[in-house]
Amino acid sequence: MGKEFSNIPREVPRVETRFRKIVTALPHPDSLPTLEKLRQFEPQSMRGQPPLVWARAEDIFVYDNYGNQWLDWSSGVLVTNAGHGAREVRQAIIDQVDQCLLHNYVFPSAERAELAEALVKVAPGELNKVFLLTTGSEATECAIKLSRAHGLKIGGQKKIGIVGYERGFHGRTMGAQQAGGMAGQKSWIVNLDPAIVHAPFPDGFWEKNTGFETFLAAIAQAGLKPEEIAGVLMETYQGVGPDFAPISYVKDLAAWCKQHNVILIFDEVQAGFGRTGKFWAFEHYGVVPDLICCGKGISSSLPLSAVIGRAAIMDQFPPGPMTSTHTGNPVCCVAALASLKKIIRDDLAGNAARLEPLLLDGLEQIHQKHPREVGHFSARGLVGGMQMVQAGKPDHDLAHAIIEKCFHKGLLFFSPVGAWGQTVKIAPPLTITREAMLEGLSVLSEAVDECLA
Repeated sequence: MGKEFSNIPREVPRVETRFRKIVTALPHPDSLPTLEKLRQFEPQSMRGQPPLVWARAEDIFVYDNYGNQWLDWSSGVLVTNAGHGAREVRQAIIDQVDQCLLHNYVFPSAERAELAEALVKVAPGELNKVFLLTTGSEATECAIKLSRAHGLKIGGQKKIGIVGYERGFHGRTMGAQQAGGMAGQKSWIVNLDPAIVHAPFPDGFWEKNTGFETFLAAIAQAGLKPEEIAGVLMETYQGVGPDFAPISYVKDLAAWCKQHNVILIFDEVQAGFGRTGKFWAFEHYGVVPDLICCGKGISSSLPLSAVIGRAAIMDQFPPGPMTSTHTGNPVCCVAALASLKKIIRDDLAGNAARLEPLLLDGLEQIHQKHPREVGHFSARGLVGGMQMVQAGKPDHDLAHAIIEKCFHKGLLFFSPVGAWGQTVKIAPPLTITREAMLEGLSVLSEAVDECLA
């Protein structure tokens, strides 16, 4: 689901506040050559974001070259947890570039060793091995590979089943999309792996039944027995909401996985590194997975991801079969180390937790004004969302219109997300202040009012 935002310059009301500044038509006419060049040379799938040609981004702000400033509620799709262009991250990158080590494949480097150690220190004690990669999709694909390899080892050829969740998202590569639960995104695959099945995600909105029996019923309906399942891959919160499962459900799932020697994988690619008010989002459940997939906020900047897990799972392959061309790129590693230190030193997870009530209250007020159109809202830490509906059905057009209206007012979101493109997703950098949150919520409320006037 997706559609283009208009590239035709439009006169919009002037905005000048402490956090926003809109002083030109949008998009600015002088940015059209860049927008047209992108249309000419890139696939149309890349046209889905508001037509803002970024010139620079600092902390919680994004700027163009024409005097406009946006309050960013995208974090560049939940990447810049430590803020855009954090001074510490920039300096670490500069120092590494000046050291003249930009790439070293999987030859050893001090930078990779230091980051691996740092990630183990922030993970639960029994998760003591790290495999660095580049994207979230790579991380989830690797977790599937590790789970199946482990299943084959302990259960033979029959123990290869992977259970994902309806409306789940784990990336855009073949294995990741098959494990994900959005049918429209994987219709191109055609020959779907019959051993990858999906359970209902117990969000309490689209799936009213939030009991663990829905999981058991789903695998039974798929014809899989517990001894045939190698792994369960679950987003710690489903990004389409964000939606958390009930704590009791996840505890039951963890116990079931342990009972049946099934690898429990939490996809923390967009949830980790303080986003939900805790360092890892799975901490809200009081359970520990066998594998963590992480990325995005790991570096607050450059492409990097990781799988963190128990040595017995991570050490299944001999030297060579599990590597990647850009594994632990030294520039990415130092960026991640600097970001990690800033997130911990400045207690950015704590900031997210402290601002959560403010975000929830703002969304509740919008919902109270428009209960028929805001079908469901949720937030945890500094990730939130409003799922827009019409007559109880997902309304992509309304979500799209709200985001465009906010763009014209100086509040920046990425395009609508969700299984049907119905969700306005809220994800500011974790460095945002109370004052900036209040202003952003006011703008969002105003935009919803105007779209529904």
